Formats: sequence, C-alpha cells, structure tokens
Amino acid sequence: MPDIITGEMSGSEFKLEAIQTLNQHTGRVWHVSWHPEGKMFASCGEDRAIRLWSMESKNQWVNKVVLTEGHKRTIRQVTWSPCGNFLASASFDGTTCIWDKKSGQFECNATLEGHENEVKSVSWAPNGKLLATCSRDKSVWIWELVDDEEYDCAAVLNAHSQDVKKVAWHPNSELLASCSYDNTVKLFQDDPREGDWTCQTSLEGHLSTVWSIQFDSTGERLASCSDDLTVKIWKQQEHEWKCAHTIEGFHNRTIYDLSWNSDGYLATACGDDGLRIFKEEACIETGSISYKLVAENRQAHTQDLNSVAWNPIDPQLLVTCSDDGELKVWHFK
Repeated sequence: MPDIITGEMSGSEFKLEAIQTLNQHTGRVWHVSWHPEGKMFASCGEDRAIRLWSMESKNQWVNKVVLTEGHKRTIRQVTWSPCGNFLASASFDGTTCIWDKKSGQFECNATLEGHENEVKSVSWAPNGKLLATCSRDKSVWIWELVDDEEYDCAAVLNAHSQDVKKVAWHPNSELLASCSYDNTVKLFQDDPREGDWTCQTSLEGHLSTVWSIQFDSTGERLASCSDDLTVKIWKQQEHEWKCAHTIEGFHNRTIYDLSWNSDGYLATACGDDGLRIFKEEACIETGSISYKLVAENRQAHTQDLNSVAWNPIDPQLLVTCSDDGELKVWHFK
C-alpha cells in the first residue's frame, strides 16, 4: 500500500500520509469519534467493545481504556458530548448507552431504550442537553437530559419510510438532520406553533441509500453521501436548503461516511477501500464553484472504509476505520 499520495490544486501540492495502524479490535470497526479537545478518540465495532485511544508521544496513539460492559451486540457508533464529559454509544441491541467518569473511570450510567430494532446512530446537540438516535425501525428519537443521569424522550419522529442510517445536529442551532435507506435527508426543528418537533423539509436528489451526513463547522453547508456513488453539498438559499453541488465520478462503490475539517476540506470513506479529500474551489473567470480532489489513497484499507473523522483541533490529522479490523491515523498537509 502506498503511504503517501499527492495531489495538486491551483498550483498547491497536498500530501496524505498514513502514520499509524491500530489493530486491537476483533472484527469490523464501525466508527471513530474524536474527543472535542482533540487529544483522544473513541472507536467501536463488531466485538462489542469501545476503545479509547490517547496520544502517548508524537504520532503514537495507544489504547488505554476498553469498555465492554454496556452492549450485547455490535456497537455501530460512538459520539462524544460537546463538553467531552460524556460518551454515547449506539448498538444493534436496540439501546444507547451514556458513559461518564464520575466514579473515576468510564462507566455506563444510563441506558436509553425504546427503539424496536438496531440503533444505527447517535448525535449530541451543540448545547449538550439534547441527544438524537435513529434506528432500523425507521424512527428518529430525540432525548432530553433532565438531570445528570436521566434522559426523557422528547419526541419520536416517523418521517422516514425506511431504515434511518445517521443523525447529525447543526453546529450552532437545534436543527437536526437524518438520512435514510429511503434515499432522502430530512431536517427537523422544534416548531413552537406545533409545540413539537416536526420535519421542516425533505432533501431529495440521491438515487439510492444515503449513508451519512455532516454539517461543516459554520453550519452553512451540509454534505451527504450515498450508495449512488455521489456526494451532495446542500446550502440554505432563501430559507430553503438546496443542492448546490454534486461530487461524482471519483468513487467506485458506496460512500459510507464523510467528514469536514475546520479548514473546509471534505474527506470521504468508501466501499472501494479508498480515502479521498476534496476542497471547494471558485473559478475566477466564471464565479462558479466546484469541488476538486486534492488527495487520495485508493488502498487506504484492505476492505470497506466505514468511518472517517478529522481531529477537531488539528485540521491536518484524521482517522479512518474499516471492515479489515484496523484503524489508521493519517496526516494531511
């Protein structure tokens, strides 16, 4: 596998280098999530374990904590709270666990139950008081923190007609996005006129399952990726979210995940084993916007990439995980 792949954009050269491979998980690794301070990340997978990785020395990440007591089946996603004091995990056993360190070490102190089937994703709102989950049962649930260890269900949303793959909050407001096997992205808000959470809009344009979504750090762009081999960039125009650009022709199989960094670079994780990084570029002559491929590794892993995540503090550091059971830490410059 080539470790360094270079690319060019407007005369600039970019370099993507694998700096460490981590293989302590058994079976597929489904998801990675950075702690908001950028000094640690969590991973989860088929082995029902959550592993916390900390930097021991430069470019050397070590697994110092393993959490195994929360779930009975595969853990599909882990997500840190905005304050960094809590970790939420979503599992195929139909539950979501909330972990904290109040006892001095990480323990599961709350279990959210109610979904009728596998929980696929969990996401914290920016205020840390709301949590969203979604499931194969076609529903999105919103949970509200009522005290330190108690969560009440604030809403059950049934806008999708198929398995819901991912939920993601807007970074600056209580706007929730979800994506589904029904080929759509839905946007939800608490509507004071209705006195409840409602689906504000449905973004249609993908031709197959939408696997993942993420707002950029400003909240001005929402990216979605799909089984149709495209990434779509949605922007709000005159109070409506519309597709502003489609990235196509770069991926050979399903795009399972994507992640924005703070500098506006967009990374994708694909079923063709490839990791790719794109950047928005404006054409001076026409004023049009396009997304250029600036770096890629077509053999980033030996099997499907399931998740990619940029470090929230260091925009040159990112992590991927794969069906091959490995995580890789990458440096991009």
